[in-house]
Amino acid sequence: MKLKLLHYAYLLGFATCAGLLATAYYFEYYLFMEPCPLCMVQRLATLLIGLGFLAAYVLDEYRWPTRVALAFVIASSVFGYVTADHHVYLQNLPPEEVPACGPSFDYLLETMPMEELWKVMLHGNGNCAEVSWMMLGKSMPEWTRIVFFWFAVSGVFALVVRWREEEKNKATD
Repeated sequence: MKLKLLHYAYLLGFATCAGLLATAYYFEYYLFMEPCPLCMVQRLATLLIGLGFLAAYVLDEYRWPTRVALAFVIASSVFGYVTADHHVYLQNLPPEEVPACGPSFDYLLETMPMEELWKVMLHGNGNCAEVSWMMLGKSMPEWTRIVFFWFAVSGVFALVVRWREEEKNKATD
């Protein structure tokens, strides 16, 4: 029974990631809020988490592929959390310590070699320090940090429950 519930929880995790990405694109294309490099990295982490949950859903009947998919969810969640945490750090810097603003992400993508682009994306720039949206007193990176934390907790919980149920089923066989 628990494994059946987990099966649908994976689908819920995937749908949540899809909803988060849809919201990000709504902010970008409807509200015209240009994403900074760290926002793009957080979108990538959300996409990876969603793909991990989708893989867990599709491969649920297989023991090790599902465990690997859940480990991928956890790793992607930690990556997203660290990125969001760095983003929050930049937003809380005093104005004199904020790094210089850079060009748009599209321009960076067109002109920089991939290695340099990743450095800029992971470290952020002055664009990342700007707070352009808040809800209940928290900025967007603060909310994504909370979401990434809960994705990591959900992945660990699913992995532990799955492992215990499989061990219990193996002992009764």
